[in-house]
Amino acid sequence: MEGLSPARRGLLAKPATASPSLSSLGAVFILLKSALGAGLLNFPWAFHKAGGVTPAFLVELVSLAFLISGLVILGYAASVSGQTTYQGVVGRLCGPAIGKLCEACFIVNLLMISVAFLRVIGDQLDKLCDFLLPGAPLALPPWYVDQRFTLTLLSVLVILPLSAPREIGFQKFTSFLGTLAACYLALVIVAQYYLGAQALVQEPRPALSPSSWASVFSVFPTICFGFQCHEAAVSIYCSMRNQSLSHWALVSVLSLLACCLIYSLTGVYGFLTFGTEVSADILMSYPGDDGVIIVARVLFAVSIVTVYPIVLFLGRPQRDHRHHWRHQLLLHLHLPRSVPHLCRQHRADRTMGQVLLGGLGSGVRACRHLHLRTEHRGSCPGALVRGGCTCTAGATMGLPAVGPA
Repeated sequence: MEGLSPARRGLLAKPATASPSLSSLGAVFILLKSALGAGLLNFPWAFHKAGGVTPAFLVELVSLAFLISGLVILGYAASVSGQTTYQGVVGRLCGPAIGKLCEACFIVNLLMISVAFLRVIGDQLDKLCDFLLPGAPLALPPWYVDQRFTLTLLSVLVILPLSAPREIGFQKFTSFLGTLAACYLALVIVAQYYLGAQALVQEPRPALSPSSWASVFSVFPTICFGFQCHEAAVSIYCSMRNQSLSHWALVSVLSLLACCLIYSLTGVYGFLTFGTEVSADILMSYPGDDGVIIVARVLFAVSIVTVYPIVLFLGRPQRDHRHHWRHQLLLHLHLPRSVPHLCRQHRADRTMGQVLLGGLGSGVRACRHLHLRTEHRGSCPGALVRGGCTCTAGATMGLPAVGPA
């Protein structure tokens, strides 16, 4: 490709891929933070709806069995298919049609997760503003506490810079920070049960067994949503230095067990504190002017913000996929201009000419057979010249004739 300009050589060059560099501990934290999201606030309510601590624990254990198995299967599928994204694995193993459908569903899923997380962050910011700016309920709030302003500012100044790195390995730092913030919320709920005001602690009504199995399975989606991290599993697995399946299984088990511990502490002590009066959002059950709870709200918002870079990283391959098609279009636009120049440099080399012509190689061979038939019959069509082979299509494109062998 010596005759090509640097820009055209860049079109033909294969993009370089970074080697996997994610450590096992980093993979544990990223996978843990992918699962540890907004579902943390709903677990005390889920324990209440399940009929108590014991039924809710059983639902958690059943969910963990399925979720860990799913993570291991995704790791095996990624190693077999050679793909680095969830939708790429589905497209390679299930066919292009199912792969396109998976891509569409994947984008919609990430969009809905992003909207839900923004809503949760906005609620926490509203409570923070109410605490910092106490006033009459009917007073018009200032413009700078409006969600449209605060969420836009947060997205531009915090979420966007955190999402800039193109490697998921960077998110191990933000994931560690977000995990600590979520742990603070769980510890506050435990401490409020033992050390908080006695007015908060209510003796839960007897609910040792659920009224029906339907009430148990009604919280199954809530608990499964809390452990949902499978969208990021393939990208995390392919970024690890050690990609053995047994090692990936260990990472999956450690991540979900740590997640289960945080969820269980929050669910058990939140339910024991408020009993059947627990709110769907556990923080709404606490006083809004408690400084400890305000700090927990802020740190929980930080925990949700640290999930965003992972979500946006998972949506980046779709943008790169569109860039690939634009890359191919530019390649087809530039390649016809480069072929005649290379043919003039290698006029005597038929093999190089065939390589450069690519898809016209079969046409050259057809011209050779037609030339032999013409020589046998003693005739010479206008498109074929004795002693050489000039392809009419090539002449129309401005390509030079390929000389005889």
